[in-house]
Amino acid sequence: MQTLDERSKQLLKLLIEQYIQHGEPVGSKSLARQSDFPLSSATIRNIMAELEKIGYLHSPHTSAGRVPTDQAYRFFVDHLLTNNEFSDERAYPFSPDIEAHPSTTALIKNASRVLSSMTKLAGLVSLPKRNRISLKHIEFLALSDKHILAVLVFNDREVQNRVIQTDRAFSSSELQEAANFLNEQYVGKDLMTIRRVLLRSMKNDQQTMNRLMKTALDMAAQAFQEDLEQEDYVLVGESNLLGLAHVTGVDRIQLLFEAFTQKQMILELLDKCLTAVNTQIFIGKESGYEVLDHLSIVATPYHTEGEILGVLGVIGPTRMPYDKIIPVVNMTAKWLSHALTE
Repeated sequence: MQTLDERSKQLLKLLIEQYIQHGEPVGSKSLARQSDFPLSSATIRNIMAELEKIGYLHSPHTSAGRVPTDQAYRFFVDHLLTNNEFSDERAYPFSPDIEAHPSTTALIKNASRVLSSMTKLAGLVSLPKRNRISLKHIEFLALSDKHILAVLVFNDREVQNRVIQTDRAFSSSELQEAANFLNEQYVGKDLMTIRRVLLRSMKNDQQTMNRLMKTALDMAAQAFQEDLEQEDYVLVGESNLLGLAHVTGVDRIQLLFEAFTQKQMILELLDKCLTAVNTQIFIGKESGYEVLDHLSIVATPYHTEGEILGVLGVIGPTRMPYDKIIPVVNMTAKWLSHALTE
C-alpha cells in the first residue's frame, strides 16, 4: 500500500466523512469550502487525481465528484480513526436486570436489538457454541398431574426452568430416579454431545429399555428441546438493509436475505472473529463472498471469565459511519460480557 503524505491523508479523511454523511460524490469545490482545509480547488483536484490513480477514489460516470473505494475505507479505518471508545457509558441503553437472572438467549436478543436500534443497521449476535455449554445438574419437580418442572443448571452459573408435559402423573420418587439416571448419563457433557447421545439412545430398540429409561429419555427430550434446536445467531434489523437495493440491486438483496436464512456464510465470517483480539472489520470484497461486496461487517467477540463465547456486530453498507459504529459494537460486547459473567 502506497504511503500518503499528511495533506493527502487529511483530504481523504475529509472526503470520506463527507461522502458517508451525504452519500453524494464529493467534488473539489465542496472540499475547498471547508474552513479547516485551506487549499485551493486546483490543488485539491491534483491530490484527488493522485488518490484516484493509486486506487483510493473513483469517479461515477454521471458525476465529476469522487467516491471512496473499499481500499480507501480500509485505510480510513486502520489509520485515520482515532477514538473507538463510547463517549458516555451512562447513556448506553443495554442495562440488563441482573437481579432478574435473564437467560443467556434473552441477553443476546437484547444485545442484538440494541445494536440495530443504535446503528440503524442489522444487529447480529452469535449464540454461545453448544460445545462450550455443559450440563451441571438436572432435577424434576411435580407441578400438577401431568406437568413437571425441569430445573437445568449449565456451566455452574445459569439456571433455567422448563415446564414439560407427560402422559401420566409421576411420584416424587419416580422423578428423583429419572433425574438420577440423567445426571449419571449427561452431567459434564456439552449440549452437542448430549444431543448426539440422546438421539442415539432414543433410536435404540425400545424393547431393551426399562420403564425408567424410557421415562427419563422422554423427559430429557422435552427439557433440552429449546437448547438442541437453538438458533446459531440472533439477527435484528435486517429490514434496515432494504434501502441498499438501489446500490446493490434487488437481486443482490434477495441473495443476502437468503444467506441470512441459510446461515452458513454468516457463521463462517463470525467464526473468523472468534480468535480475534480486537474488533474485526470486513469491508466489501474482503469478506470473500460476492453477496457482501457492497457491505461491511464490524464484529468483535464477547466473553465471560476470559473465555470467548461468541461474536456480535453489525452488517451495513460500506458507507457506514465507522467512527460511531465501532464504539457501539465494542460497548455492546463489554456490556454483554459483563451481564453473562454476573
